[in-house]
Amino acid sequence: MLTGMRQRAVVGDNGKIELLWPNVPKGTIVEVIILVDPDEQDTTDYLLSTDANRQHLQKALNDLQDPQNYTYVTFS
Repeated sequence: MLTGMRQRAVVGDNGKIELLWPNVPKGTIVEVIILVDPDEQDTTDYLLSTDANRQHLQKALNDLQDPQNYTYVTFS
């Protein structure tokens, strides 16, 4: 029967990862799969990551300079 256990760990010196599973007997054969959390990209980095994004952002900033481009909403 296959049993699973999930644990988070931090990679230490020389790439060492230590997992503590006190209920698993010594000598038990286990399979370990390592999943690495991707670095979250900063929103500003994303917005500036491509030429198209940079152009779109620059156009939006330029549009803010002219109040005629504003859309006004009135709630009644």
